[in-house]
Amino acid sequence: MTGLMLVALFRFLSFFPLPLLHVIGALLGRLVYMASPSYRKRLKENLERAGFGSELSVAIKEAGKNVMELPFVWCASPKRVLATATVENWELVQAALDAKKGVILLTPHLGCFEIIAQAIAARTRLTALYRPPRKAALRPLIEGARARENLLLAPANLSGVRTMAKALKKSEAIGLLPDQVPQQGEGVWANFFGKPAYTMTLSAKLHTMTGAPIILTYAQRLSFGRGYTIRFVAFEGDLGGTAEQQATAINAAMEKLIARCPSQYFWSYNRYKAPKGVAGPGVESSAQVDA
Repeated sequence: MTGLMLVALFRFLSFFPLPLLHVIGALLGRLVYMASPSYRKRLKENLERAGFGSELSVAIKEAGKNVMELPFVWCASPKRVLATATVENWELVQAALDAKKGVILLTPHLGCFEIIAQAIAARTRLTALYRPPRKAALRPLIEGARARENLLLAPANLSGVRTMAKALKKSEAIGLLPDQVPQQGEGVWANFFGKPAYTMTLSAKLHTMTGAPIILTYAQRLSFGRGYTIRFVAFEGDLGGTAEQQATAINAAMEKLIARCPSQYFWSYNRYKAPKGVAGPGVESSAQVDA
């Protein structure tokens, strides 16, 4: 019942014009910031650690916009959604696809990252890594909203990894959020804005296995609800060396991307948490200690 009510609410809100949703979102962002001490503390700490403390006021509003634009991006018609997006440097992706090696697209939680998959799927087949929400009531909403023609969702498990590897072997595109905290055994500790963060190793592994190039992408939210600019950027890091060195290179690339519009990053995300069963950075696991 909760899931059905959420779907109904999001569909209702999807008819609102994007500028109005962003105005409501900016107000919501301020309200949540004032009402939640834990949210306020994490947002401020993460911004200051990254050197973007001066962006706090704008970041509060952008966080609210991120929430309120979801009904529009998920539930409005694809034609209406994509009409708000301008794409720059698509030729980078097309060249990789034309080379028949597939392409690995990485986007952090920056701007309206949810619209990127739709824009890509409108141009080529895309397989995107997907982690089901913890609350079962949200699954019908999120999975239904993300289901689009030419867009395949791969679960964040061994089956999903195989699906993504097969897509690359067929010279197709895949998409991942490299700043999403992985589960035990799926990541390593690597610095992210000067602090160790448990970072997924999947994108580097897929690149090594298939030779598929990595391209970065993000969707910058424009002011006054004018829409989004989706940009594609060549990855210039070195993915040689250990898994830790590879993860560090990818995190460094994410930092540079975030610096382009720092107020629009998802700073309230608990990026530095240790997943269940994972020892903190520089700490041996209990199994290793017992051994």
